Amino acid sequence: MARRERGAGTRGSSLPAAFFARSAAEVARELLGTVVVSSVGGERTAGRIVETEAYLGRDDAASHAYGLRRNARNAALFGPPGTWYVYLSYGMHWCANLVCQFRGDGSAVLLRALEPVEGLDVMRRRRGDVADRLLCAGPGRLCAALGMGPELNGCAMRGSRVVVRRGSTLPDAAVHTGPRVGISKAADWPLRYMERDSRWVSRGPIGS
Repeated sequence: MARRERGAGTRGSSLPAAFFARSAAEVARELLGTVVVSSVGGERTAGRIVETEAYLGRDDAASHAYGLRRNARNAALFGPPGTWYVYLSYGMHWCANLVCQFRGDGSAVLLRALEPVEGLDVMRRRRGDVADRLLCAGPGRLCAALGMGPELNGCAMRGSRVVVRRGSTLPDAAVHTGPRVGISKAADWPLRYMERDSRWVSRGPIGS
């Protein structure tokens, strides 16, 4: 059982579009400690963000917007800041990103892991027979747990069925930065942000 299942942090105000109108690296760092709240299917679930990755658009070979190449699949990535960009990974898992910087820039932050804080019974039903630590440990897992899918793609985060609410700001000492995972290009860029010592991150806790 997640120790935070009390609804704490899930009633705050949604982050404004202006929060995302900055570099993806800044946004990825500051999303740590905020809370994703979903009302998909009329069932409330929520998780505190403990891991993110930044993708920098045109000059980032790992980004879907590399070279500003546009197609039907990545169109939402070029929308205004605060837009959901949700894509299917390897034909199996939905991955949720929030567009950053400015319209047409193509940069975004991937949500990589959450600490479940509300609606764990719903998450367990959606995810099947897995340990609680694995409910939201990874981009595909967290989307499944919160019921996030392609219907969010291209939607403004504010006003959608999945919103990001203000939470606790993490001090620098509580944040670990490292290379992104699961990619082959620009894999050494230090654009993965994690809450240090969290047991909920996707690849195991990062110690001091």
